[in-house]
Amino acid sequence: MDADIALTVDGERCAATVDTRTTLLDALRERLGVTQPKKGCDHGQCGSCTVLLDGRRHLTCLALAVAHDGAEIVTAGGLASPDGDLHPVQQAFLDHDGYQCGYCTPGQVCSAVGVLDELRAGHPSLVTDDLATEDPDGDDEIRERMSGNLCRCGAYAGILAAVRQAGQQTTDREVRA
Repeated sequence: MDADIALTVDGERCAATVDTRTTLLDALRERLGVTQPKKGCDHGQCGSCTVLLDGRRHLTCLALAVAHDGAEIVTAGGLASPDGDLHPVQQAFLDHDGYQCGYCTPGQVCSAVGVLDELRAGHPSLVTDDLATEDPDGDDEIRERMSGNLCRCGAYAGILAAVRQAGQQTTDREVRA
């Protein structure tokens, strides 16, 4: 059975007809031509398909497209400002070589933006003792929060440094541009 859905992707309103069993990832890539989210494991274990869905990071391979009709989606490509200035997370990934082959990078970048938003909102993680007294940009906190995103090339040191830098740069303002 097919259904018509509408999504706002990186600020652009899009419409598609999808089978009701179609994942959001497949709808983005195959129906709308949005190739930033990557298909890695297709089981929610690698994080390559991570986007910001209605403001929160989300694995699109585990979501049915019809369940998110009307949603706003921001991919790594939609984080830069309209005049081309990179988002602080994108810039930090460049500054610290937080990528190698680049396959996981869009998901890593979106996840990092989500991580920083969660920290600013005071959401604890498994390793959080006390967000009020603990360094929210500490390595253990960042590692735990980014643990759902795998990098097959092993660029973890650069990714950690990038998230730390972006967190320090955005301490006094909203993370999203």
